[in-house]
Amino acid sequence: MAPFEDVMGELDSPMFILTCHPPGGRPAGCLVGFATQTSIDPPRFLVCVSERNHTHAAARRSDVLAVHLVPRQAGEIAALFGGETEDDLDKFSRCAWHPGRHDAPILEDCPNWFIGRVRERLELGDHTGFLLEPVAAHHQPGHRGLGLQRAAEEIEPGHPA
Repeated sequence: MAPFEDVMGELDSPMFILTCHPPGGRPAGCLVGFATQTSIDPPRFLVCVSERNHTHAAARRSDVLAVHLVPRQAGEIAALFGGETEDDLDKFSRCAWHPGRHDAPILEDCPNWFIGRVRERLELGDHTGFLLEPVAAHHQPGHRGLGLQRAAEEIEPGHPA
C-alpha cells in the first residue's frame, strides 16, 4: 500500500531506546520508532518491538521495560542500539549504563527516561506492543529528541525492516 507508506514516511516521530533485563538473562535493548503515550490518567505508554529483533524475546520475558528518549546529540548510542544486533555483540559492554529500579538498564547517554511495568502485551502484526504503566522516571531539561527522519538517514538497521 504505497500511499500509506508514503504518508508514514513523512512522519518525524521521536526515537526511543528500549532496554530490559529479563529474569535469568542478560540486559537487552534496541532502538524503537513505534511508540506513543496512550493515556494521561492513568498514565500509559505503548512501545512496539519488531519480532525480528533480538530484544523482542527478552522484552517478552520482562515485567518492566525502560524507555529512553534518544537525544539529538546521542548519535553513537542510537547507532549502537539501532545498527548493531545482540546476535553479534554485547551492546551494554560498549556504553555507560547502570541498573535502575527493578534492575532495568538505564543508559547514561539518555538523560530522559522512564521505567514502565508491562500491563499488556499486544500482537500487532510484525511487532509486539507493550503497554506500560510508568513506575519511575527521570527528566533533564534541554535534551530534545532524535527524530525518525535523521535516524533513518544516519543508521543502517541491525535487522531488516
